Order: sequence, then structure tokens, then C-alpha cells
Amino acid sequence: MMGRYGGSAFLFVYLAFTFLFAVPAMMAEWALGRETRKGPIGAFSAVMGSTLGKPIGFLLLFTVLVANSYYLVVIASVVYTTCFSVFYGFTSTSIPEFEVGLSNGRLQYVLALGTLLASLYVIYRGLNKGIESVSKLFVPFFSFVMLYLVLSAFLLPGASEKFVAFLKPNLGAMEAATVFAALGQAFFSLGLGGTFLLIYGSYLQREQPIPKSAIATASGDVGAALCASLFIVPSILFFGLDMTEGPTLIFSTLPKLFSVMPAGRWLGSGFLLALVLVAFLSAIAALEVLVGGISDGFKTEINRAKVIITIGVLETILMLPNALNPEFIGVLDLIFGSGMQVFGSALAVIGVAWGLREQRALAQIFRDSNGIWPGMYFFWIRWVVPGALLIILISYIYSSISK
Repeated sequence: MMGRYGGSAFLFVYLAFTFLFAVPAMMAEWALGRETRKGPIGAFSAVMGSTLGKPIGFLLLFTVLVANSYYLVVIASVVYTTCFSVFYGFTSTSIPEFEVGLSNGRLQYVLALGTLLASLYVIYRGLNKGIESVSKLFVPFFSFVMLYLVLSAFLLPGASEKFVAFLKPNLGAMEAATVFAALGQAFFSLGLGGTFLLIYGSYLQREQPIPKSAIATASGDVGAALCASLFIVPSILFFGLDMTEGPTLIFSTLPKLFSVMPAGRWLGSGFLLALVLVAFLSAIAALEVLVGGISDGFKTEINRAKVIITIGVLETILMLPNALNPEFIGVLDLIFGSGMQVFGSALAVIGVAWGLREQRALAQIFRDSNGIWPGMYFFWIRWVVPGALLIILISYIYSSISK
């Protein structure tokens, strides 16, 4: 995203949008979930009426369905990269062979199907504490390896100087697409969109402090993003790769870096393995949102196994064009990863600010709804956040049409 939309200028806009708009929207989504104790269909029906709320809920779940279809293809590419690193390693002679397999759409589709089936099996068997235990082991491991990679990247000759030069923002090159992409990244990265966080909010205990948790979550997410950029960007600049390459950029950078860094094969394999597991947990979460959200959307109880099979069939169909034509991923990500998730989160904010009474909304978010901060927050999500999102969306559409 930085490579395609203005480099460090995109980064600074992304950081601003995260704390000005994404964090308040996160608080609103959690509050809506905790107030209704329902998924997207039930929650939006509760605050907007079933005539409007039900179609909105299904539309947002469809957004998750499409987004997860290309996300599974990306995970498949990481699985392939991991296996190649373990069994062959990355060298100047093996990298061309690796790239041939990476560009093999049929192979990537088969791996994506395997990832989907494994995820659906976990969903069918039920989410248990075993997954939580594994994530507690591998997330710290992933963080440790990432820090080592950052150090290795900056030890490359001249990489730090190039990175400092890259951080000088060219604000004159910013366009409406840059601003819209930065907003979308802020919302996508935090899982906003009226789906994930809304369902997570329905599980929150009443005494859980929403503002503190939202700031901590956003800070951790931004920290991980900055850490990743500190590794990826200097590596890209050192190897002279194209910053505008898009979603496949990481698969060009990692092999080259692992081929030259000390113990690159084993450290790189460990990093990729941790990345696969973390990404796999995210895919499971997305599928659980779909299964739970659809099941919650019907008044009568429906068979969970049938819902899982239906979602599996739909994902199988949607994954195929992404695997055969990876350039679709960037387009779909801008529409469903940026546009629709911003739209869904905006609807959740509107639902809280206008569908709930002010006292009910503030009682969910703040322990004490009196005082200047709760009042300022409610004004912010009722007028400023929806207005800003609307202006940015209109500006982006206008600039795209006028080109």
C-alpha cells in the first residue's frame, strides 16, 4: 500500500486516520455488539429495523466472504513459500524455480483449497483453547523473528540511508486515491466493517473498558505495521525492487533477503511458518464470523454443518479467479478491503449514534457517561466521523470518474 500510494505520505495519513477515525469507530462497533449481543444481521436489525438492517447485515457478511476468498489465496502462497524455504532454501539458483511455482495458478489454487478445508474442519470441530495456546506460543515467536529481520535489513549496505530518504513525504504527489487507500487500510487492518469487531463486542463483559481496549488494540496493530515496514521497505530499496508491484511484492523481497542473511534458510523458514499459523488463525476467524453471522440471521435454528458446507462451496468458487489471476487481489482489496469495510463501519457508527439513544450508547462505552469526554465523543461519531468518511468516499469516486 505504501509503494502504490505515495510512500511515507501514505504512512502518515494512515496513522492519522487510525486514531482520528478508526479508534472511535472501533469503540462504536464494540458498543453495538455488546448492546445487542448479536451478529451483523441481528445487530443492524435492532438499531435500523429488520427491513433495512437485515439486507445490510447480509451485504457486510458477503464482504467478508469475498475478502476471505483472496486472503486464502495469499495464505496459500505463503504456505508454498514456507515449504520451498524448508525443503530447498532460497539461493540465486533456486529463486527462479520458486518463482515458477509461485506463478502456477493451479498449484496455488490447490493449496488454497487445502487451507480452506483445514479451516472449515477446525470450525466444524469447534474453536477450543488449543488454538489459543498455539497462538500464545507463535505470536511472540513471530515478533522475535520480525525484530531480527528488521535488524538484518538495516545492516544491509546503504539500506538505512535509503530508508531515511524514503521517509521524506512528498505531499504534492498525494491524490484522492491515496487518502481513500490510507483510510481503507486503517479500517481493514483493525478488522472494522460492522462484522468482526461487532461480533467480538457481543462477547465483551459489561465491565470491560472499551476506550482503553480500543487504544491498546490500535497501538499494537500500528506497532506491528511499522515493524513490518521497517523490515520490508529497506529490503525493497536495497534490492532495487519495484515498490508499486502490489500484493506479490513480499514474495519477491523475502526470498532475496533470506538468500543473503546469516542463517537465512532456517530463520526465514521459522518466520514463514509463524506467518502461516498467524494467518491461518485469521482465516478461521473470518469463517467463524460468516458461520456465526449467517446462523444468527435466521429466526429458526439452522444446521451449522449445512452453513459450513455452503460457505465452503462459495469460497471454492470465489478463490479460483484470484489464484489464476493474482492481479485481481489488489483490485478486490481496494473495493472490499478498503471501500466496503469503511462503508460497513460507517453504518455501525451511524447505528450507534442515531439508532441508539445517547445515554444507552455512552453507557456501553464509558463507565461514567457524564462529563466532557463522553459528550465530545458522541458528537464526533454522530457528525464528524460519518461526514469525513462520506467526503473522502465522494472525492475518491469523483477523481476516479474524472480520469
